[in-house]
Amino acid sequence: MTRDLFLVYTAAFARATGIGMSGVLVGLYAAELGLPASGVGAVISAGLLGVALGTLAVMLLGDRLGRTRLLIAIALLSAVGTAAFALAGTAWALIPAAALGMVNGMGRDRGAAFSLEQAILPELIPDSGRTRAFAWYNVCLDVGHALGALGGLLPTILRSAAGVGPLESYRAGFLVVAGLSAVGALAYAQLGARDHATGERTFARVGPESRRRIARLAGLFAMDSVGGGFLTTALLSYWFFRRFGVSESVLAPLFLCGRLVNGASHLAAAWISRRIGLLKTMVFTHLPSSLLLLTVPIAPSFPVAAALFLLRECLVEMDVPTRQSYVVAVVRPEERAAAAGATNLVRTAGWAVAPAFAGAAMQGLSLGSPLVFGAVLKIGYDVLLYRAFRKIKPPEEEGDSGQFSRRTEKLSGAAKNSRRVSTDAK
Repeated sequence: MTRDLFLVYTAAFARATGIGMSGVLVGLYAAELGLPASGVGAVISAGLLGVALGTLAVMLLGDRLGRTRLLIAIALLSAVGTAAFALAGTAWALIPAAALGMVNGMGRDRGAAFSLEQAILPELIPDSGRTRAFAWYNVCLDVGHALGALGGLLPTILRSAAGVGPLESYRAGFLVVAGLSAVGALAYAQLGARDHATGERTFARVGPESRRRIARLAGLFAMDSVGGGFLTTALLSYWFFRRFGVSESVLAPLFLCGRLVNGASHLAAAWISRRIGLLKTMVFTHLPSSLLLLTVPIAPSFPVAAALFLLRECLVEMDVPTRQSYVVAVVRPEERAAAAGATNLVRTAGWAVAPAFAGAAMQGLSLGSPLVFGAVLKIGYDVLLYRAFRKIKPPEEEGDSGQFSRRTEKLSGAAKNSRRVSTDAK
């Protein structure tokens, strides 16, 4: 555990804690201000649109401006915007504030800083430890998500123990989220002296083969992310609230348990991937989780629905560290920021678009329709991903095939200089 790795994990943990709180509270806060289901979806979409724009900035400017500087700027902007979200005077003022603060109703961290951290982490470790480091990185995120979900109890505690009004209690919760973003900015400011600035556009050094590979992955990830956008934590929280009448005092522990099993599944995914490979781990765990999701809307009671939801959470995140490791492994070291930025951008864009449609579907079709739509899209993604990439292996899985031997040599050389940034290696 190097100092820089510890600081990256610390910043990720603080940010994820705030996002975990946001996922539980965004829908309830918007409803308290008087917005209908369609309005709740619009607020969630606006926040994710801000996340997508931040990710686009990372993709275009990450190497030109310097990754450390951009990480600090993103964290500070998130803190300011989230504070504005907390203090919004009217219901519809939530929309621009959510976009400015990149308020993430997903309940999971997949934003701009997340993309930059994915590009930085492989430079701190050798190839042999890459998937394991990503697994622990995601454990930090999910522990943060879990504690943040538990932090969703804060409004209830303030109302019962301090006599705070409902609206003021939600506002206090989002001020805490803003403070956690500021903690992340402080951690980034302590990173090593190098700032990763090259003065070049991030995509300037991406070769033709990698461009094709990134484009195919991005197209498939876009499909998966639209499905995920129908299943944000904020919308699931709102669905449980409307379907079974449960409040944040029940939902916060439920999502806490979900994030804890997510964290354990990341470590399990790293173990499984060493035995069957990254791509098989991604697909063969993600597909059953989508099938489980189809059973949640037909659950007859809250305990049954909650149990099915938790079973799904045991599997749904196993593809995360394996996917992150796979994306940065099948491109050259200097292409990693572009690959991470592009694939995360399309995921965030899909998440930004879907919640508005999910809210409209809840209001116009049926309450559980977004869960069905999301599950079907994710099943299609798993099938297409396996068909398209089953023959493309990361360096550690090549064996005797030699299909990517030249790339292996390049990545092995980069591993020997794992503490150096890609521009230093160049």
